[in-house]
Amino acid sequence: MANIKIPKGWEIPENRVTPESVYINRRKFIKDLGIAGAGAISLFGSTACAQDSKAEKQLKPYRDQKLEHKKNEAFTVARPQTEEIIAATYNNFYEFSSGKTNVWKLVERFKTRPWEVEISGLVENPMKIDIDDLIKQMPLEERIYRFRCVETWAMVVPWLGFPMKVLLDKVQPKDEAKYVRMTTFMDPDVAFQQNNNRLPWPYVEGLTLAEAMNDLTLLVVGVYGHILPPQHGAPIRLIVPWKYGFKSIKSIVSIELTDKKPRNFWNVILPREYGFEANVNPNVPHPRWSQAKEWLIPRRDVSYPTRIYNGYGEFVAHLYK
Repeated sequence: MANIKIPKGWEIPENRVTPESVYINRRKFIKDLGIAGAGAISLFGSTACAQDSKAEKQLKPYRDQKLEHKKNEAFTVARPQTEEIIAATYNNFYEFSSGKTNVWKLVERFKTRPWEVEISGLVENPMKIDIDDLIKQMPLEERIYRFRCVETWAMVVPWLGFPMKVLLDKVQPKDEAKYVRMTTFMDPDVAFQQNNNRLPWPYVEGLTLAEAMNDLTLLVVGVYGHILPPQHGAPIRLIVPWKYGFKSIKSIVSIELTDKKPRNFWNVILPREYGFEANVNPNVPHPRWSQAKEWLIPRRDVSYPTRIYNGYGEFVAHLYK
């Protein structure tokens, strides 16, 4: 009997995939898009220049620091991977900028070594550990995940890290622990937007303990085979692929287990627009725009239907029954 491949929920049929050549030849795409209108061109004008020598030079020291890892073939996406230079020059990192195409230029003074991460709260074995010592102790693997922003743009990224569950098992959550509260760094001298005291710095994010212990939840220390560049949230960030990207806190310094639900950064600022759960759901619009469709960076002119839980429902839907 012939083998029949049953696609995973997050996989996309090839006839609905943007051709890989579009990703490789961005300059031609921008030129060809001239008839599409100035709005689309202006959105990606800065991204289109990402091939220039400055962006390549900025990436080089991180590309040179490879991380030994295994590829987890269980997590693949039937879409072309987002080109690394695009992913490195289109980032949400509000500590540095409210824009996306200039973050990579603003992180030059952001030092991610030395760096310690503290795991505390309702755990049997609290710890504070240097990031490089932590990396040495963890089973690193590469997973290709769909990444979906609440703003409706999307990428496909080969993240490199370890399941959060492995770290939490190490510190042994107490029975009364129900949530995981994560906090990012605080350094207004380097991250200039942290000087805005109208915002609730430092950035805080939270998950239920069940979400944090799910196998999909990844603590990321690398991307495209090497350590994280600072614009990606170096030296360690969170990826929860079934949730909108703002849940994926960057540059973590503290992981605290608690019995109280954390109030995350965006929920404090705009509670009507950003809830704690933040699962990708095409049937629940953002108050100011629809979530029914998404578009893949760098293409603004082609959209795709959004999938419930970003296509990962078979792994996580049971958490919300």
